[in-house]
Amino acid sequence: MTAAITDAVHGVDATAVLGLLPARPLLLALGEPTHGEDTLLRLRNDLFRQLVEQEGYRMITMETDCLRGLVVDEHVTSGVGSLDEVMERGFSHEWGAFPANRELVRWMRAYNDGRPASEQVRFAGFDGPLEITGAASPRPALTALTAYLADRADTDLLPCTAETLDDLLGADERWTDPAAMRHPSESVGRTPEARQLRLLADDLATLLDAQAPHLVAVSTPDEWFRARLYARTATGLLRYHYWTADPTPARLTRLLALRDSMMAANLLALAERGPALVNAHNGHLQRDRSTMRMGGAPLRWWSAGAIVSTHLREEYAFLATAVGTIRHQGVDTPDPDTVEGMLYALGQDRCVVDARRLATTLGGLSPRVSPWFGYSPLDPARVVNTDGVVFVRDSRRG
Repeated sequence: MTAAITDAVHGVDATAVLGLLPARPLLLALGEPTHGEDTLLRLRNDLFRQLVEQEGYRMITMETDCLRGLVVDEHVTSGVGSLDEVMERGFSHEWGAFPANRELVRWMRAYNDGRPASEQVRFAGFDGPLEITGAASPRPALTALTAYLADRADTDLLPCTAETLDDLLGADERWTDPAAMRHPSESVGRTPEARQLRLLADDLATLLDAQAPHLVAVSTPDEWFRARLYARTATGLLRYHYWTADPTPARLTRLLALRDSMMAANLLALAERGPALVNAHNGHLQRDRSTMRMGGAPLRWWSAGAIVSTHLREEYAFLATAVGTIRHQGVDTPDPDTVEGMLYALGQDRCVVDARRLATTLGGLSPRVSPWFGYSPLDPARVVNTDGVVFVRDSRRG
């Protein structure tokens, strides 16, 4: 089988990646099978630099908090804040600690220095303000949206004052309590105050749309983009908190689906601004339905990539990354009857493979079983729905 795909295997560079596609897509997504692996992140950096410098991409977005990402964008475009401050405040999931992410931000700032705004490369997070331990308070998004509208729209049209919002929100600790993820009864998402906030957030978002002709005229493109981001995030967070309080068996499936729906909405908004490079877990970017087991129960929901692909069609491209070994995590040489084993036999340190050509050779291969919970192997049945597979033979400790 290895010989059958030899001519479909190329080095990992911008030319090879775009050569797999009919045209340059609006969103070019590079997935990863695990988070935080230095080898994979540095490969991403190399490829994204080439796509920026050679192919005109001017946006890099990652699976990190969309509001925190504004801190990174301000730094790389204007130099605001020190690199240490930006890595601490600008990333969720503790990803500011990854050296390769730090190198990417440093390179973006250096690339932009002295360039006009139209030629600068921008940064965005596209995840919601969500952590495994819970969701953020909706306060930052709600107050920022209210302030934007109060400055530019007829104040008589505002559904509430900032003081009313503050009273209804209460202490942020009520919203971020980790116990709410384990026990629905601990969530504030269905309290009378939270229900009222959902209605007000909907009214604020509707006012933003209803006043769009005026607001666009009196705002910079960045101000308008951020206002829409605040509206999506406020309504999305309140919806997420509402379903965190759900006591039914569908609770976890709904929360997983809501997160990917928020991701998809942010990606579609970024696509409106021009071509963007996307980096996240394969599971969020794939075109297939995502699956996992929690508490022994199977959960299935549509990934952000599946939603975005439905809207953008050929303007969305997805490259899945697969890896042979992660020995420092106990992931050793793959069995030969897996996708990773077949690619490992090629003997190349890193390569990109035409996924549809690869899919024709996978009959009889089995999904790889990972000994480490943090790594998700590539399912042979899903290869056909990718545009390419980036393979790294050995991921080594950074």
